[in-house]
Amino acid sequence: MTTVVVVKKAGQVAIAADTLVTFGDTRLTHRFEDNSKIFALDTPDGPTYVGMAGTVAHFPVLRKALAGLPREELRLSGKDEVFETFTRLHPILKDKFFLQTKEDDGDPYESSQFSVLLANASGIYGLYSYREVFEFKEFWGIGSGRSFALGAMHAASKHAKTARELALIGVQTGCEFDKNSAGPVEVFTVKLKK
Repeated sequence: MTTVVVVKKAGQVAIAADTLVTFGDTRLTHRFEDNSKIFALDTPDGPTYVGMAGTVAHFPVLRKALAGLPREELRLSGKDEVFETFTRLHPILKDKFFLQTKEDDGDPYESSQFSVLLANASGIYGLYSYREVFEFKEFWGIGSGRSFALGAMHAASKHAKTARELALIGVQTGCEFDKNSAGPVEVFTVKLKK
């Protein structure tokens, strides 16, 4: 699994993630593979950083699928724009990348099967399996280390001076206590629009 966090603080947004990949009981560390759980998109409104938790297969698929959208359609500056972009992306994920959408018969919608955090100049967002979009006011985390990261960020939020500092605290704590998270930690920042 993973630890990925987003933070908004002091006029800055940050996204950070660990770099460990696991396959059952096998750990593939940064030493053996350039494991990055965050990628950047060039959108009409500036860079958006995308971090994911879930199966390793999602990483290249989502990166390629989003990069394949026309730039003018890659709108991610607000809850509605994130929702609309990922709704347009869903049939592409099914048809071109063979996304298996079946979970339970009682599910209300087809699942995209992933959890995503986004950070850009407009804020920090979370996107979940049924394309539910959340805009977070301070910070959030996903992955198996999220509980550790959220607790650490909550405890340090008044003392950390920057979004970068708080994001590092969150992921480093996830790496310390979650068996499926390990460094080095990647962190990217963007200046928040006023």
